Amino acid sequence: MQKVIIIGPAWPLRGGLASFNERLAREFQRMNFDTELFTFTLQYPNFLFPGTTQYSSEPAPTDLRIRRCIHSVNPLNWISVGRTLRQMAPDLIVVRYWLPFMAPCLGTILRIVRGNKKTRIVCIADNIIPHEKRPGDTLFTRYFVKCIDGFITMSERVLQQLRDFSQRPAETVVHPLYDHFGAILPKANARQYLQLPEQEKIVLFFGFIRPYKGLDLLLEAMASPEVRAAGIKLLVAGEFYEDATPYHAIIEKEQLQNSVYLRTAFIADSEVKYYLSAADFVIQPYRQATQSGVTPLAYHFEKPMLVTNVGGLPDRVLHEKTGLITEPTVPALAKGLLELYQWGESHFIPYIQEEKKQYSWEKLVNAILRVGK
Repeated sequence: MQKVIIIGPAWPLRGGLASFNERLAREFQRMNFDTELFTFTLQYPNFLFPGTTQYSSEPAPTDLRIRRCIHSVNPLNWISVGRTLRQMAPDLIVVRYWLPFMAPCLGTILRIVRGNKKTRIVCIADNIIPHEKRPGDTLFTRYFVKCIDGFITMSERVLQQLRDFSQRPAETVVHPLYDHFGAILPKANARQYLQLPEQEKIVLFFGFIRPYKGLDLLLEAMASPEVRAAGIKLLVAGEFYEDATPYHAIIEKEQLQNSVYLRTAFIADSEVKYYLSAADFVIQPYRQATQSGVTPLAYHFEKPMLVTNVGGLPDRVLHEKTGLITEPTVPALAKGLLELYQWGESHFIPYIQEEKKQYSWEKLVNAILRVGK
């Protein structure tokens, strides 16, 4: 049996990367690989972390082996973990790369591992150029990519960015469905659980709130007279990763208190199904993007999407079939909100049910194995 190590966030860390890595580990296990996750004892120093806590309140997964051993800012630890992995000599290491801050740590560990002349290393690159740029990003990324044998990206945009840093084998794979958050619930049941009115028109903004995600644009769109007249309400579900004051100021200025439901604590994995099932549509009003984990989440829960025409977002939405694509401006978003209800939720569902079939974890594993040969 081949041995696979996945390096990246996992329980007790929380968030989309951890959920993804754990689901990927289960797929490797299902395909008969001996699989273990290596995660962080310290992922970010607290002063660098914008949320309330880095840790999950969910119980530990009982079906996964997770080793907490990586300290992101301790070079002595990097050497120790690298030597451990070099001695273990797994057939394959799959490493996540999402932030240049992680490059010195992960790049050093992987350089040491390569000394065994056996282990192949594949990177799943979420971002090559980060959304929020900092000095040293390019230097750190160059250091990291030199120890990788092959790459997986989940958008053509990231693949193009990667080619400025590496010519190693690479494939773009559709971000698989987030199918481990539970089954679709009846909308009425989900709304009852969340204490939302059963008959209202409710759209959902889901995920961490950061400047590039454009929630401010969506709030301004909610204030348009036409959207108000249509009775559309917005459910915001996700933690602020920046100062919340400007968003509250828009709500106050535009008198949106009765149009916006704010659930701005971290949404635990066990709660995700209620938020997605309660919504009529999922809105991604991003100013910029590579790809988004919200898209495969919406596909799993069969929710039509409104996405902006930035980065890789429009690549995954079939316009007027699985959702709508619009420009990242307030008038365009307001028009898109109205058009979603004009089309009606039922129009989109058959297209979504067909399109979601291609969002397979097995396809991702097979691509990893190909580029890691």
